[in-house]
Amino acid sequence: MATTHVFVVDTNTFKYHLEYKFAGTGARELYIDFNNSFFTRLHYKTEDNLIGMIADGLRVRVGDYIIFYLQQDLKRGIREGKFYGIFKVNSTLFLDNNDEYQFLKRELSKSLTFRILIEPFEVYAQGVTEWEALDEIKFIQSPNQMLWSLIYRKLKGNRGNTMITMYETERLFQLIRNKNNYLSLRFDNFTFDINSQTIIPIQNSFLYQGRMETINILPRLLAKYNESKQFETLLQAYILQYLESIFSDEQIEWIGNEFSCGVGMQRIDIIFSSIINEVSRKIVPIELKSTFVYPEIINQLQRYIDWLEQYYLPNKPSLIEPIIISRYIPDKTTRSYQNIIWAFNEFNQQNNLKIRYIEFLIKDNNIQFIEVNY
Repeated sequence: MATTHVFVVDTNTFKYHLEYKFAGTGARELYIDFNNSFFTRLHYKTEDNLIGMIADGLRVRVGDYIIFYLQQDLKRGIREGKFYGIFKVNSTLFLDNNDEYQFLKRELSKSLTFRILIEPFEVYAQGVTEWEALDEIKFIQSPNQMLWSLIYRKLKGNRGNTMITMYETERLFQLIRNKNNYLSLRFDNFTFDINSQTIIPIQNSFLYQGRMETINILPRLLAKYNESKQFETLLQAYILQYLESIFSDEQIEWIGNEFSCGVGMQRIDIIFSSIINEVSRKIVPIELKSTFVYPEIINQLQRYIDWLEQYYLPNKPSLIEPIIISRYIPDKTTRSYQNIIWAFNEFNQQNNLKIRYIEFLIKDNNIQFIEVNY
């Protein structure tokens, strides 16, 4: 299995995404000056927002699935949002910066700085309406079967690249297939027809010719660390980029970040599903801290566990293995550290599981991840 990512598009950009076979996100008319660099002139809140968008893109793997969500546009006859698909990812995230050379900027009428390339997988002409996907419940047996990732995105106004879980993927794919009576478009090239509001095949093949700059946020992370500034979003992006290397013992099948688990503001920093064997898997919520860990962190973990047990496990039975990643504590003999371990053990006993505790150590301009046995 792979992760499915929903990219938000409008009636203008959708056409070019289809024709040039790419998906992308961006934020206002901003130039990214911190890629592969220690420094930035951007305000820290602006930088943090852009790093968050990069983290969303670094979640995407080659072979993942892409669904496009076309926003409502009453002026052009789109009465409600629709989901279109299914496409597949065939590149990792790259940067095409916001300047006069950005590929298709004039045609798109906006800057899309963070991009991936895609290819047709199982493409259908008609889209599924937001009502059909999120509101219609006649085939829903229980609230936990609803597409909560997309409902939360709507409620919270999340960024333009949202992942959905494996069971949500199965449901959304099925809705799209049913809408089109399983008749996919067996062509290689497509565009969007605004009059019929459908994806249509075309003969012309459009070549993507944009710049594809590799993303490297490690220098910026090191700079913030050395300046004793918060860098939690940078840490999230870095871990997402190298997740398979950091957790080389895991057979990862699905990845999420900023994973909403309630109508409040609680979000799991990183979450992934891992295959244990042919019949078993585990779901792994990760809480990140760029600071030292503290006992009260278990209160956040408890919210995550409760939500997963009620909404995720009924759809995908899994073991839960929470992970905390925080700054390296040199002295593990202090009373404060013992209080942390006591809190961990109490949490483990109450939930019949065990927290994996991992510390990161920044040394020689690199990051090491060290699992702590407690």
